[in-house]
Amino acid sequence: MIRKEVEKRRSLKVEEERADLAIIGGGMSGVCAAITAARQGLKVLLVQDRPVLGGNASSEVRLWILGATSHMGNNNRWSREGGVIDEILVENTYRNPEGNPVILDMILLDKVMQETNIRLLLNTAVYEVMKVTDDKIKSVKAFCSQNSTEYLINAPLFCDASGDGILGFLAGAAFRMGAESREEFNEPMAPDLSYGELLGHSLYFYTKDTGKPVHFSAPSFAMDVQANVPRYKSFNAKEHGCKLWWVEYGGRLDTVHDTEKIKWELWKVIYGVWDYIKNSGSFPEAANYTLEWVGMIPGKRESRRFEGDYILSQADLIEQRTHPDAVAYGGWSIDLHPADGVFSDRSPCNQWHSKGVFQIPYRSLYSRNISNLFLAGRIISVSHVAFGATRVMATCGYVAQVIAVAAALCLKYNKMPAALYNDGFITELQAGLMRAGQFIPGMQLHDADDLVQHCNITASSGLSFTGFSEEGYMLKTLSVSAGQMLPLTAGKVPVSKLLVHAFEKTTLKAELRISSRYGSFTPDVILKHLDIAIDQGAHYIELDFEVTIDKDQYVFICFLTNEQLQLAYSPQRITGLLSVFNGTNKAVSNNGKQEAPEGSAVDSFEFWCPQRRPEGHNLALQLDTVIPFKAAYVSNGINRPTIQPNAWVADFSDTKPAIQLAWEQPQPIKKMQLVFDTDTDHPMESVLMTHPETVMPFCVRNYYIEDDKGNRVYQKSDNFHTINNIIFNEPVITEKLKLVVEHPSKQVAASIFSIRCYS
Repeated sequence: MIRKEVEKRRSLKVEEERADLAIIGGGMSGVCAAITAARQGLKVLLVQDRPVLGGNASSEVRLWILGATSHMGNNNRWSREGGVIDEILVENTYRNPEGNPVILDMILLDKVMQETNIRLLLNTAVYEVMKVTDDKIKSVKAFCSQNSTEYLINAPLFCDASGDGILGFLAGAAFRMGAESREEFNEPMAPDLSYGELLGHSLYFYTKDTGKPVHFSAPSFAMDVQANVPRYKSFNAKEHGCKLWWVEYGGRLDTVHDTEKIKWELWKVIYGVWDYIKNSGSFPEAANYTLEWVGMIPGKRESRRFEGDYILSQADLIEQRTHPDAVAYGGWSIDLHPADGVFSDRSPCNQWHSKGVFQIPYRSLYSRNISNLFLAGRIISVSHVAFGATRVMATCGYVAQVIAVAAALCLKYNKMPAALYNDGFITELQAGLMRAGQFIPGMQLHDADDLVQHCNITASSGLSFTGFSEEGYMLKTLSVSAGQMLPLTAGKVPVSKLLVHAFEKTTLKAELRISSRYGSFTPDVILKHLDIAIDQGAHYIELDFEVTIDKDQYVFICFLTNEQLQLAYSPQRITGLLSVFNGTNKAVSNNGKQEAPEGSAVDSFEFWCPQRRPEGHNLALQLDTVIPFKAAYVSNGINRPTIQPNAWVADFSDTKPAIQLAWEQPQPIKKMQLVFDTDTDHPMESVLMTHPETVMPFCVRNYYIEDDKGNRVYQKSDNFHTINNIIFNEPVITEKLKLVVEHPSKQVAASIFSIRCYS
């Protein structure tokens, strides 16, 4: 029995914690930063004020993680974010294909707990900041509501990944709320007051079919949505969860301090919606449905944005400006919402896409006036307009990974965050990021420590692509304009042929297109148009565009809509080759073409996007020249298709595909890194949506490694990850290493983006 005498004053239990990097906020940004930093060798404190990790992605909110892939509804090919955020999405797809948010909670906790360098504090809220000087944080105080303990957290470097920026706010970091004027950054898309200055919060609900009639009695606070919600007819019995993202409110309130008020208003809407669905008589199909879950805390979009040494703005995104300190990228549309949210009679969002991904500079990721404070997540240094694109979770997590590598460099060189840019450490930062799996548009890794840069690379075979197999081909009606992307080297465009079937005599309209922005994937430049007369029946047609291109790049062979024609498609799928379609994707305001308003400084262009598997087959084109998939690609420092596939692909007939690395002298190999193809075009939405497979069809599942004596030094079965880091207990001393892989399937040839070796 514990008994305490009456005391004049009692105090909380206090625990003092020390770390190399303290991260405040355990959403996707904080999680990605913490795991990346731990793997850089830093001691990390991850402080989360909720009982679970993941923030808006967690079971408390249940929003899917998305970024540059944008539901496959834009022209950002192969743009899923890399590093830890990719690792999480790939693993979630494998372990949680149903998109269960509770399982995602488990995966995130598991990932964090596997890192021994991370000390995780859940249910712990920061409430006070102590400073060494006016511009430097010394420590923070936080309180855990579950164990009634106060934590004193000390670190040389801090990262605010809290969403509302509680750490930056208490530390005195410069910040903004609300929209800038059009004049400040010359942003024609800056909203006026009638549209509003802030994006609101959202709450979601899940429903369940019980198999028997369920009665619902609405609470007294339920709203009459038919009277108060202009778009009430958009509600239906089938959609739930974050498909109702537009149930939004609070954009005209203080989105930090009025959150509880906003939550209650959203509860009124949600229970009113369910009352309408269950009791209006308009939805007899909902008779057996019940409310399975209603959100307890709202998903936040916008509150404080903090100022760094650079504020990203509209032109950076739309013009895809390059930055010397580029460290990450975004690719979501500029997605702004009317401040009145669900109560507005305007369109619930305004999405304007750019012609490709945009760079994010390092200078936007630290406070301009608090010297040891990094910024992560939605609070980074951007204008309100640019925030419309940078605020989504995959982008936020990707940016946060930068902070982890930057923090390691700060500690290594005894520097503050801004000094990495000012004192010339950006090249080293970029290289460290790329080693960790970060793709930075326009850059490739030149790694002098990589032993593969100094060896002879040979392969048992290499795919010499001259066309897709016609075995098992299928004919599909040309009801939507279709195109095949081909990576070509400078020179004459190959002559191609294709099997077509005409229901009646007609004309096939074909075009050869490229992108006006080199390295992007918007086919907005028509190099040549062909009109080909087709008689009724099946025929092979020849396409000779008689065009020469002056740069290595992807070209698009496009076929315009014609309901009287069918085109042949192949079941083969090959890394770096992709079919695209000029269809629609309403989820991201894609109606086939973006028609920019006059004076908006936004581009007008067509969308040519892939289809989700099991659709999205390649057009069964046959070529008169070879597209090679070279073994040398595995050492070129790029881990995804850009202007070329950047992948070695084995020949389909090779029964034992292998790459061999040979050095003139024996090398002590301590670590290897292999990068496989997990289809960075597939967005892998984390919750609600399901996926056609748990492992991407291009991914090598089984492989082994042999030394120069034929000893098997490593073997892997059932791989599904993008990056495999192999660390040998003792260095493998050898003149040769042979990596032997299996084809993933009969229709998919084995491929590898990268092999790196370190002593």
